[in-house]
Amino acid sequence: MDYARFVRLRRPIWERFEAQLAAAQKTMTHAELEEMALCYRQVLHDHSLSATRYPGTAAVEGTRRLGGGRPEQMTGFTEFFTRSFPRAFRRQLPLTGIALALFLLAAFWGLAMTSMKPALGIAFLGPDAVSGLADGRLWTESLVSAVPPAVSSSRIATNNISVALSAWSGGILAGIVPLYIVLLNGLLLGSILGLTLHYSMAGELLEFISAHGPLEISLILVSAGAGLGIGRALVMAGDRPRGLAVRDAARDALTVLLGCVPWFVVLALVEVLVSPSPELPAPLKLAVGLSLEALFLTLAVFPGRTVESP
Repeated sequence: MDYARFVRLRRPIWERFEAQLAAAQKTMTHAELEEMALCYRQVLHDHSLSATRYPGTAAVEGTRRLGGGRPEQMTGFTEFFTRSFPRAFRRQLPLTGIALALFLLAAFWGLAMTSMKPALGIAFLGPDAVSGLADGRLWTESLVSAVPPAVSSSRIATNNISVALSAWSGGILAGIVPLYIVLLNGLLLGSILGLTLHYSMAGELLEFISAHGPLEISLILVSAGAGLGIGRALVMAGDRPRGLAVRDAARDALTVLLGCVPWFVVLALVEVLVSPSPELPAPLKLAVGLSLEALFLTLAVFPGRTVESP
């Protein structure tokens, strides 16, 4: 049964219950009170069922109100990262999954394209970087060596946050900008990997990105998923007013974006201090990258007992 049919079939009960609530201010008989209690249980069951089967619809808000809930409030740093952010993150998981699938598709396409025609790599890296690969050098060796680490990390964090902001705010254009960012980054990663494979430098590239790459990709995809949420609300508002749907989606998207910002700062420090360091062994860099990824996902999806089910 689809959501529209479900609403049509159950709406008479909901409307009768609403009328009984309006009449509750007047004198009610015992029979009327029992009927109202039965109707209340039916309505609460319907809203709970629809919240499970049809997430993102108006029935979810009805369940919260009938259950005595109140709007989420950010009452501090701990409250935000243990309640508000994880709830918004979990609501965005399906869209983040879509972003991940598109990213992988674009990455495989870029890998295949550059593997068959390495000359295309010049369009992504430029002739100097390709010339360095031919000499056995990665272009990453000079990314942060020319400036102090504090300056480099600041630039990297600013760039990453700007990408996330573009993916988030671009959702208002029906999700076109987040889709573009996801596809472009996937294509870029796949193409660069294919080019380094051609010059037998893929191992060095994977070593360089192993410490920061997993978390960086995750943050970009999560931000893009948040932007897609805004685009979906704009295009498919469902049974709610479009303005209300976009407002709720934008609130969730902003919550997710703000929850990612501290991780961008951590990521920038890792990319400057760990990733390019020749003294650190590759297994250690990989362990750092996987640990950061696991910590981020754990705190976002399973932050602790204080988080209630959305």
